[in-house]
Amino acid sequence: MQTQITVSTPEQMQELGRRLAKLLRAGDLVLLTGELGAGKTTLARGLGEGLGVRGAVTSPTFVIARVHPSLIDGPPLVHVDAYRLGGGLDEMEDLDLDVSLPESVVTVEWGEGKVEELSEDRLHVVIERAMGAGPRHGDELADVRTVTVTGVGARWSGAELSALI
Repeated sequence: MQTQITVSTPEQMQELGRRLAKLLRAGDLVLLTGELGAGKTTLARGLGEGLGVRGAVTSPTFVIARVHPSLIDGPPLVHVDAYRLGGGLDEMEDLDLDVSLPESVVTVEWGEGKVEELSEDRLHVVIERAMGAGPRHGDELADVRTVTVTGVGARWSGAELSALI
């Protein structure tokens, strides 16, 4: 299951996160992939808003992971930034993500190739900037992103990812 969405502004990226949050439940693993400045944290901020969690969702680069408890009796959001972690799941073992996953939504920036072993069911969200795009005659093409959301595993086999568009 896969869908693509074009996002033109940071506000639209955050709104996409809010829409994606409506599809998530405890036990879901979301991998966010994209270059620096692509909008991974902005999308995660929208996820936090959509899940109704406490605290501002900001980049956890220096603390590696933050837990945002739910304010509305939903699952907490565990927001991880694996950018500085070079190894795979072994290096992330101290974070106890496998313990957190069943009752939380775990979102991992820079997690591709590092945390897939946590769950056979996961969402891969890849954010790509439009190559060569830049402001032209007032257009804001520099902010255009293509977001590809791919569901992996039985959990996502019948999911309506097209609802994100």
